[in-house]
Amino acid sequence: MDPIQIVLIVLALAGAWAVVELALMLRRTRGVVDSLNKTVEQINSTIEEARPVVAKLDGVVDELQPAVSQIEPLLKQATVATEALSADLIEVNGVLRDVSAVSGAASSASSAVTGFADAASEKVHKLFAKPRKTESMPAPRTFGDTAAAPAAETPGSFDHASGETEPIEADEPRQYFTYTPAEESDHE
Repeated sequence: MDPIQIVLIVLALAGAWAVVELALMLRRTRGVVDSLNKTVEQINSTIEEARPVVAKLDGVVDELQPAVSQIEPLLKQATVATEALSADLIEVNGVLRDVSAVSGAASSASSAVTGFADAASEKVHKLFAKPRKTESMPAPRTFGDTAAAPAAETPGSFDHASGETEPIEADEPRQYFTYTPAEESDHE
C-alpha cells in the first residue's frame, strides 16, 4: 500500500464522517427551525388576540382625551378655590383675634364691675352689720298652725373686706324668719 492510498482511505473516512456530522447537524437544525416555527405561530396568535384589546385601549384613550383636556381647567379652579379658602381662613383668623381682644376687654370690664359690686356689697353689709340697740325685737310671725322657727343667734358678723368676724353684743338678739311662698307674695 502506497502512502497515497493510505491518505486517500483516511480522506474517504474523514469525508464520510463529515457527511454523517453534516446530516446530524441538518437534523438538529430542522428541529430548531420547527421549534421556531411553532414559537412564531404562537406569537402571531398572541398578536391576533391582542389586536382587539389594543383597539379597545385606543378607543378608551380617545374617549379620555376630552376628560384629560378638562383636568387642567379643573386643577386651575381647584388652585383658585384653595387660594380663596386660604384668604378666608386668614380673615377668620383676624376675626378670631378681634373676638379674643373683645372678650379680653369684656373680661376686664366684667372684673371691674364685679369688683365694684363687691365693694358696694361690702359697704352695704358694713352699714347694716353695725350693732344697733333696739329695745325689743318683734315676735316671730306665724302662718296657720305653724310658727316660723327662729334661727340660732350668730356670735358675730362676718366682714367680707377684712375676712374677720366682728363681735355682736350679747344684749342684741337676732332672729331670722322663714317665710312660706304665700307670705312672700304678700310682701312683693
